[in-house]
Amino acid sequence: MADIDNKDQAELDPADMEDVEEVEEEETGEDVNSKARQLTVQMMQNPQILAALQERLDGLVGSPSGYMESLPKIVKRRVNALKNLQVKCAHIEAKFYEEVHELERKYAALYQPLFDKRSDIVKAAYEPTDEECEWKADEEEELTEEMKEKAKVEDEKKDEEKEDPKGIPEFWLTVFKNVDLLSDMLQEHDEPILKHLQDIKVKFSDAGQPMSFTLEFHFEPNDYFTNQVLTKTYKMRSEPDESDPFSFDGPEIMSCTGCQIDWVKGKNVTLKTIKKKQKHKGRGTVRTVTKTVPNDSFFNFFSPPEVPENGELDEDSEAVLAADFEIGHFIRERIVPRAVLYFTGEAIEDDDDDYDEEGEEADDEEGEEEADEENDPDYDPKDANPPAECKQQ
Repeated sequence: MADIDNKDQAELDPADMEDVEEVEEEETGEDVNSKARQLTVQMMQNPQILAALQERLDGLVGSPSGYMESLPKIVKRRVNALKNLQVKCAHIEAKFYEEVHELERKYAALYQPLFDKRSDIVKAAYEPTDEECEWKADEEEELTEEMKEKAKVEDEKKDEEKEDPKGIPEFWLTVFKNVDLLSDMLQEHDEPILKHLQDIKVKFSDAGQPMSFTLEFHFEPNDYFTNQVLTKTYKMRSEPDESDPFSFDGPEIMSCTGCQIDWVKGKNVTLKTIKKKQKHKGRGTVRTVTKTVPNDSFFNFFSPPEVPENGELDEDSEAVLAADFEIGHFIRERIVPRAVLYFTGEAIEDDDDDYDEEGEEADDEEGEEEADEENDPDYDPKDANPPAECKQQ
């Protein structure tokens, strides 16, 4: 049988043999392309490979492309002139932000009477009038008069069954628990203390003073500490760094200072007592040692790491300060001005809507990519599905 096959092959015209070889080579080339596409899909779905690729790309940011080196000397000279103009722009931008800070100070004084009234309502120092309490919620717009009356009767019945609460109980605690950035800081032992938080205020530095702001946490008398106000001050800088002026992107927080909390004896939630057993090497006796160690608590917020004069910090301290700056900025920019919306959850929904929109955009982009692939004559749907062992769980 093998002889017959060999004979048939020998009788083939040499031109036919060339055609066969060309077809085989083309098929081999398609297989290589298919495998390459499949391998690319698998690699792009591997988070470790993506992380390594991102790290490599990050390392290229700011590195010379070679283009500048290739420019004639006279052109490089003109580019240097443009850079000097950019530095001047950065200094003008710094002045712009200084004036923005002054505007913030001005309008903070206009906001404050409203925030003070908010505080009075929360802590039951002021009872709003019926007119002030009128609010037409969206879901009530289509209710009939009969349904409104029925709802009113039910609300009155519930009020009769409960004791009359003073102000808005646990207002700020609820705000904190509704915001992920703040709720992550809260521990169970913090909540009874934060029930006594009556107000948070933002104080800006005076005109002519270095740029800064202070967060004031006002507490009613409680069994945990004797302070009526706990403070956290953030010092900012709004000027380009001489060594790297092009990195300027508005005011940045340079440092922060907390305050001493005068804890009632036995009530300090930032410390905890642990007991350890120690065994004597020689005698073999065992003794119990009591140690006081730091404890996770929101109130560590008022004891941030100190920034040394040289500005150098270890990685852990840098991470703590970065998170601290983010929290301080968020409280100042979002929480204090819109506290009631975080209490009701409406501000949370707005934030979620923003993320949903980004998600929809991402989905649209993926859809466009899929359409492009389908229009590709070389596209094979099978290549888009990696083997089972390569799929991410």
